[in-house]
Amino acid sequence: MPYRTCPRHGNQHPCTCAMGNLYRFVEPVLLFLLQRKRQSYGYELALEVREHALTDAEIEVSALYRTLRQLEQNNCVTSEWDVEGSGPARRLYKLTRRGREHLEEWVVVLAHMSQSMSRFVREARSLTGTEGLKRRSARPQPDAVQGMREDYRE
Repeated sequence: MPYRTCPRHGNQHPCTCAMGNLYRFVEPVLLFLLQRKRQSYGYELALEVREHALTDAEIEVSALYRTLRQLEQNNCVTSEWDVEGSGPARRLYKLTRRGREHLEEWVVVLAHMSQSMSRFVREARSLTGTEGLKRRSARPQPDAVQGMREDYRE
């Protein structure tokens, strides 16, 4: 597979940015984070979603909030305004029982996709003779993730 140069990631590893906006993969990550944290503000979710992203495609904040609204309309998430403390009111998100069930559905779907993708990669490598090539990780290394966090906070 040719490595394309990505404006965000350079040519250090294969990148899914060129595949377009895979916004649907934001949903399971948000459900996962809310299950783990029990409740969270949208801003906190935006900071953490990159760490658990299922693709290298940039997750735009607007897509994150659109997904949260959709999850709320589907009774997977509830939200309420937090007006305590100084500063502007912030929306606090919580996972519902239906949201936990939907996360379980995503786990099944993603596990199946993972198996299918692994099988495809194995078969494609055997057809193209790329089995012996050095395999590069599609995920940024921990130091790269830390750098992205620092860039986001600036």
